[in-house]
Amino acid sequence: MVLLQRNLTLSSEFIILGFGDLAELQIFFFGLFLIMHLVTLAGHMTIVLITLFDSCLQTPMYFFLRNLSTIEICYILVIVPNMLANILSGSQRMPFLGCALQMHLFISLGGAECFLLAVMAYDRFVAICKPLHYTFIVTRTACVQMLALACISGFALSLTLTTLIFLLPFCQSHKINHFFCDIPAVLFLACSDTQANEIAVFLVCLLILLIPFLLILLSYGFIIAAILRIHSAEGRSKAFSTCTGHLLVSLLHYGCAIFIYIRPRSCYTPEQDKIVSLIYTNVTPMLYPMIYSLRNKEVKGALKRLLERHDWTRW
Repeated sequence: MVLLQRNLTLSSEFIILGFGDLAELQIFFFGLFLIMHLVTLAGHMTIVLITLFDSCLQTPMYFFLRNLSTIEICYILVIVPNMLANILSGSQRMPFLGCALQMHLFISLGGAECFLLAVMAYDRFVAICKPLHYTFIVTRTACVQMLALACISGFALSLTLTTLIFLLPFCQSHKINHFFCDIPAVLFLACSDTQANEIAVFLVCLLILLIPFLLILLSYGFIIAAILRIHSAEGRSKAFSTCTGHLLVSLLHYGCAIFIYIRPRSCYTPEQDKIVSLIYTNVTPMLYPMIYSLRNKEVKGALKRLLERHDWTRW
């Protein structure tokens, strides 16, 4: 009987409701989010290209920034194209395994981003608090190893969590009141006791969200203390300028994620969750390149050199 129930579940589909209740505004929202999506892709691709080809940006900080933008591009491509299709159609059918794959990729990339943000905070901590040891600690090999560890950890934790969620029986409604297969929205449809799964979600979120976030805050505590000991105003300003972009991105990323995932199922509110999810899948990824470029003279200089290298007037 259990096997039959599981087979029925595996062969079923989910219906992604998305924004079906705003049908009269679907063209407006489609145009708005399409423009935001294209701006986001262009921004992150620019970060990737200038940090890859500009000789002045071949440092560990920009190595991590390039890979953060690469992860962010993959992250939004997992969610936004399906969301745009959903806006036009009003609702969208998604196979069970397709929904599981989307969740797995979303959590994997989001987890890798969380760990990478923590690695970037460590990079800034070493650069500002231990500048004489920086080149010996943050080597090219160490950077690649930390990046690989961040990605592998995100993948492994995501695979565990996604498997636990999709082993649950979904024998009642298959209508997901969201614009993608997010954890709370799918977990809400389960027709069995989900307490053990909620504990598993909390433990994974503890590893992916709270621990890296606390490490980032700890790193910045030491960084701020070290910066305040710098006597010259110019030195303090330069040190702060290399950190503020990363700190703002971290606060935006972790703030939204912690609000969504670190809470019990009883607090699940579909409409509120959709709004917050829209922010961290559409708005904040668009802001990240702007934050890094506007607050960083080296990135602005590299972008200027890239534009000057090509004679755009001939086009």
